[in-house]
Amino acid sequence: MFTVHHPWVFAFGLLGNVISFMVFLAPLPTFIRVYKKKSTEGFQSLPYVVAIFSAMLWIYYALLKGNSVLLITINVAGVIIETIYVAIYITYAPRQPRISTLKLLLLMDFCGFGAIVLFCHYLFHGEIRLQVYGWICVVISISVFAAPLSVMRTVVRTKSVEYMPVNLSFCLLLTATVWFFYGFVQKDMYIALPNVVGFLLGVAQMVIYAIYRKHDKQAKKQKLPEFASPIKQEIVEIQSIPNKTEDVIPPHEEPLEIEVVIGNKDNTIVGGDDEEVVGDLYGPPQGPAVCSVDAEKISGGPAGPASVQLVQCAV
Repeated sequence: MFTVHHPWVFAFGLLGNVISFMVFLAPLPTFIRVYKKKSTEGFQSLPYVVAIFSAMLWIYYALLKGNSVLLITINVAGVIIETIYVAIYITYAPRQPRISTLKLLLLMDFCGFGAIVLFCHYLFHGEIRLQVYGWICVVISISVFAAPLSVMRTVVRTKSVEYMPVNLSFCLLLTATVWFFYGFVQKDMYIALPNVVGFLLGVAQMVIYAIYRKHDKQAKKQKLPEFASPIKQEIVEIQSIPNKTEDVIPPHEEPLEIEVVIGNKDNTIVGGDDEEVVGDLYGPPQGPAVCSVDAEKISGGPAGPASVQLVQCAV
């Protein structure tokens, strides 16, 4: 346990536990959605499997070193939480991703971790064992911290911060800072060193976010609004009303306004040059509507009683 001679170790260790616990809980909304929808929606399991592996390594390191209760508590919590995430993923993932995740668990978290522990236990003794195992933890932790490099590359390539989870990146920056001071106060370079790399990468992410967030705002201001007024053509049926009087509209008078029902006849729309395009291009039938047509210019002349003719009308 910690004594009064190490108040800063206890303070940074406790603060590191709180922040790291919040980071472990960050993917919780994602897995609640997976549980509700019964689908993984294309999410990958690799980050969670690697998180279990890293936490298991640090638990064993704390046991080898001794007097590292707070290092053990947070990593035990991490193993439990990340294992729940992986279990949910395996439950609802499609067959191939499920098999891949199980293989990864077997190779990394069981065979890989077991091989490292046996390697250090039987080939090294005393202080040398702790040093060798400590450097293994450093290398793996730096690899985990380097994972956001792909996100940073995406932001630079697309010039957009849409794909950067800034809240999570900020929490990881805080975590690296706190655990660096924890290792620094304890004079433990195996804890401090990888968190220096994590701190530098976290600062780089914040700088890139600030630069390209400003770029996004400028792009939105400069972007002109786009107005579209498409004109579509529909096949309409014109049903003529029998005219029993001699009052016929003269040829040169104003166009006759006729009430028509507009719809996609058999989902078919006639294009130019009599080319027929079949498909529900404009959604469900509409109508009734009013279409102004010239009775004298309808193909075939004025419609006779109770006849139906087809014309094209812009609506």
